[in-house]
Amino acid sequence: MIDVAAVMAQAPRSVGALFNRRVAASSKELAFKYPEGKGWANLTWGQAKEQVDVIAAGLLSLGLKPEGRVAIASTTRIEWMLLDLAINSAGGATTTIYPNTGPDDFAHIVTHSDSRFFVAENATQLAKLTANPTLAKQVETVILIDGYSTDPRVITWDGLLSAGREKLAKEPACVQAATDATAPGSLATLIYTSGTTGLPKGVELTHGSWVYEGEVLNAMKLIKPGSLQYLWLPLSHVFGKVLICAQLSIGFATAVDGRQDQIVNGLGVTHPDFMCGVPRIFEKVRNAVMTASPKGTLKWRISRWAFSVGYKARPYRLSGKRMPAGLSASYKLANKLVFSKLQARLGGNIDFLVSGSAKLSSQVQEWFYSAGILIVEGYGMTETSAVACVNHPDTPRFGTVGPAIPGTAVKIAEDGEILIKGPGVMRGYHKEPELTAEVLVDGWLHTGDIGQLDRDGYLTITDRKKDLMKTSGGKYVAPQKVENALAANIPYVSQVVAIGDGRKYVSALITLDPVNLEKWARNHKKTDLSYAELSQLPEIRASIDRFLKRANSKLEAWESVKKYAILDHEFSVDEGTTTPSMKVRRSIITKQYADVVDSLYETEAE
Repeated sequence: MIDVAAVMAQAPRSVGALFNRRVAASSKELAFKYPEGKGWANLTWGQAKEQVDVIAAGLLSLGLKPEGRVAIASTTRIEWMLLDLAINSAGGATTTIYPNTGPDDFAHIVTHSDSRFFVAENATQLAKLTANPTLAKQVETVILIDGYSTDPRVITWDGLLSAGREKLAKEPACVQAATDATAPGSLATLIYTSGTTGLPKGVELTHGSWVYEGEVLNAMKLIKPGSLQYLWLPLSHVFGKVLICAQLSIGFATAVDGRQDQIVNGLGVTHPDFMCGVPRIFEKVRNAVMTASPKGTLKWRISRWAFSVGYKARPYRLSGKRMPAGLSASYKLANKLVFSKLQARLGGNIDFLVSGSAKLSSQVQEWFYSAGILIVEGYGMTETSAVACVNHPDTPRFGTVGPAIPGTAVKIAEDGEILIKGPGVMRGYHKEPELTAEVLVDGWLHTGDIGQLDRDGYLTITDRKKDLMKTSGGKYVAPQKVENALAANIPYVSQVVAIGDGRKYVSALITLDPVNLEKWARNHKKTDLSYAELSQLPEIRASIDRFLKRANSKLEAWESVKKYAILDHEFSVDEGTTTPSMKVRRSIITKQYADVVDSLYETEAE
C-alpha cells in the first residue's frame, strides 16, 4: 500500500525543482537520445541541465513573468522537451499547440491563452502567426527553432541561447530563484482540448498536479529506473507531458523523435524497453502483420498457426502456470518462426507497451500478448493530468484500464458516468468559470465517460456519455464498441464512424488505411490505381464483407453493422472531420456526409 501523503511530503514543489532533484541524483547518466545528422546524439542529465538553464535564462531576459504563457507549435523533438523544462524552471507556463492545428483554432488558442511568447518550429508555424494581424499585436516575442526571419520580433534558437548565456553571466542564480519562487499551485501547462464540437477549452494544470503524477508513478514501480523509453507522442498532448514528469521522478532515459514515419527505424536503432502509444498505432502494426502475406500462401498459414498457438498459451502465461509440454514446444517454435520477427520490429528489447488516449480493443491487446508483447492500458483526460487509472504490467486485466492510481478516487454516478477526484485534477478551464462549475462538482470531475468498476476497482470504459446512440427499436448502442470491433477485425480499416441514433439499425462510414491498401494493390497487381479508385473496387468490398462477419460476431445483434459505405478519402483536420489529435468528430461527419448516411437507410436491411 502506497502512503501518498508520505510520498508527497517529500516531493519537490514544482516541475523545475523535480528536474533539479533528478539532475543532482543522476548528473552523468543518460537522459535523452535524439536524431542528429544520420545518427543519434546522447544527452546526460547534467548536460540537459546546462541547456535548460540557458534557455530559461534566455526567456527571463526576454521578459517572461511568473505564469507567463509561452505557446509552442512544434512536432515532438528534443528542443520541445528542453523548452518545456526551461519554461517551468523559469516559472512560466507552456501553452501547447498541435502543429496541425487549423488557423481558427490556432488564433483562438494564442489569443485566449494570453500567450505573449510564441515558439514556432519552422516557417510554416510562423506563418500561422504572421497571417493574423490580431495575433501580431498580442505576441511580443517569437522564437524560431529552425530557420531565419526578418521580423523584428523573431529571435532564432541560437539567438535565444546567446541571450541566456549573457543573462547567466550577469545573474548566475536567476533561474534557481525563479524555480524557488514557483509554488505547487502555480500554473505549469495550459492545454487546449480540441473536443469534437465548439472551440477548444484551455485546461489549467499546475506544478503540483504534474509532480503528483510523476511521484506516484514512481512509487508504483511501473517503470524501472535506467530503462529507455521511445517517445514519438505529440508533446502538445497531455499524454506526452506526463511522460516527461514520470521520467524526472523515476530516472529513465528517453529517445525522442516525433516523426511517425520513422518509428520502426527508430525502434530498431535505439532498442527501447518501453513505448507509449495510442490504439491506432497498435492497430496499424497488427493490421500490417495480418495483411503481410496473401491468403493461402505458406507464410500466411505459418502466421495463422503461430497465433492459434499463442491464443492457447495465453491463459497459462497470464496466470504464470506451466504450459503442457506439447504446447510449450509449439509456442517456442511459433516464437522462433513468427513472434520473434514482430518483437524485433519493435526493437527486440520491449518489456511492455502502454496504450492511452482512447479505448484499446481487447482483441488487439490479446493478439499482441499472444505474440509475447504486453500492452497495458491506462485512462485519463487532459483534465486529470493524463493518468487517473493504469494497469500495472505485473497484474494486467485485459479490457480494463486498471485501478485508480494511489491518491486518486474513482466512482460511478447513477447514470454510469465516471467521476474522478484527486491531485491530478485540473485547476479549472481557463477564463471559463461556468464551464468549470459544470464539470467540477464538490471536487469530483464529471468526465463524460461511461464505465464500470469491478470488485477489485479495475475500471472498464464503455463509451462517451454524449455519444450513446438509441436505435428506433429502443436499444442503446455504444458507438465506440462498434467502431473498435470493426477496427480490430477489418485489417484494411483506417477510421470508422458508427451511425444509428434514431435509425432502425447500425451502419458505418469506413475509410481505408493507405499503406495496407497499397500493399493489397501490389499483391493484386493493381498499382496503377489511385487510393480513391482502389477504395471503391468490388474486390475490396468483398474482402471487407468477409471481415465484417467476424466483427459482427463480437457484437450483440442490435449492435451489429448491417450496412456500410467506404469513402474514397480519409477524414482529416483540414476537412474539419477530425481533431488535431486525430479523434473523429462524429457529429460533424454525420452532417457533412448526410447524403451518404441517408443512402444506407433507403431500404431496410435484412
